Amino acid sequence: MNKKVAFYTLGCKLNFSETSTIARSFNNEGFERVDFSEKADIYVINTCSVTENADKRFKTIVKQAQKANDKAFIAAVGCYAQLKPQALADVNGVDLVLGATEKFKITDYLNDLSKNDFGEVHSCEIEEADFYVGSYSIGDRTRAFLKVQDGCDYKCTYCTIPLARGISRSDTMENVLKNAREISAKNIKEIVLTGVNIGDYGKGEFGNKKHEHTFLDLVTKLDEVEGIERLRISSIEPNLLKNETIDLVAKSRAFVPHFHVPLQSGSNHILKKMKRRYMRELYVDRVAKIKEVMPHACIGVDVIVGFPGETDDHFLETYNFLNALDISYLHVFTYSERDNTEAATMDGVVPNNIRSKRSKMLRGLSVKKRRAFYESQIGTNRTVLFESENKEGYIHGFTENYVKVKTPWNPALVNTLHQVELTEIDEDGLVRFNFTKVLA
Repeated sequence: MNKKVAFYTLGCKLNFSETSTIARSFNNEGFERVDFSEKADIYVINTCSVTENADKRFKTIVKQAQKANDKAFIAAVGCYAQLKPQALADVNGVDLVLGATEKFKITDYLNDLSKNDFGEVHSCEIEEADFYVGSYSIGDRTRAFLKVQDGCDYKCTYCTIPLARGISRSDTMENVLKNAREISAKNIKEIVLTGVNIGDYGKGEFGNKKHEHTFLDLVTKLDEVEGIERLRISSIEPNLLKNETIDLVAKSRAFVPHFHVPLQSGSNHILKKMKRRYMRELYVDRVAKIKEVMPHACIGVDVIVGFPGETDDHFLETYNFLNALDISYLHVFTYSERDNTEAATMDGVVPNNIRSKRSKMLRGLSVKKRRAFYESQIGTNRTVLFESENKEGYIHGFTENYVKVKTPWNPALVNTLHQVELTEIDEDGLVRFNFTKVLA
């Protein structure tokens, strides 16, 4: 009988794409993949280090695995496994911890699946994480996450990702296009491009620092791949989002009018302390350019509250800046101290209760912004891709510009595209619609 393996992914879209690739390596070795809540022989947890909360959740997930099968072999991989391998190995029940370069070779470490008295660690020095492993996720959703880049050369003072993932490096153009074609052949309608710093695409493509290709080259080529209905750019730094890329998306066959552009602070003083590579004025320009060529575009924003030295005035500067911007929603992160980062040693620590209060204010602003954006779309015709889950009798989907819609559950709608007219916002803040045309 085949051994069974289950996976749990913490963190970002990039982690989801890598979990899928690791899962395929188990499949190639004859393992059967089951849901994480089911009994399995091996549980693999792909960890995240972006927030303190992700670290804490790890122990809860290990307990969940032990509850399903107390004799199972438990492995930890991913960013936190690279940063704090011994801390994870010390968690009761963990048998194996693999760092940044080892995680894609996990099946090589599984000759013996008996429980260990102590967690075994295989973790490289992060300088050795200088090669690229391509990844994409399929089978989990109606969209696929396609990894095009890994690592980061930026030195933002709050961030551990360069320590967890190494230097910026890219997949080859040839391999990205090959993966995109493989995904499209599986009848997946939408591909989301993902990476740590995807606007830096091209760096390290052939193991060298110079750019053989740029991000603009990448999106231009991907737009020509037949069979892909939708392409979506995930998070991209404002200084790397060029006018030419925005213009290409506006005229594109497949790229959708949705951008997620990290801001982190609306105060130039705080941006400098964070060692971000732009000032707020550039951010205003990016938003204005997107809205000029795509007035209906959705723009999401990452913002951090409670960074060391952020006074009430700095926070209000951020709040007012975002309130005035023509954006669609916020992802709000409450600053948490991370070991081995410059910000962790800075003066002006913001008390946790104030961090929470500021976070709550910005989350409230996000609700207001999303509502205003949805209201601006009522009466328009959009294309919806329906998701695969039945949520309390409803099926949900997203328009090309990321408006979330709902309609009574109908399994025939899963993974199909329909043209609809958006009609009203319901009590959940989602949009109802009338069908106008079946597309695919």
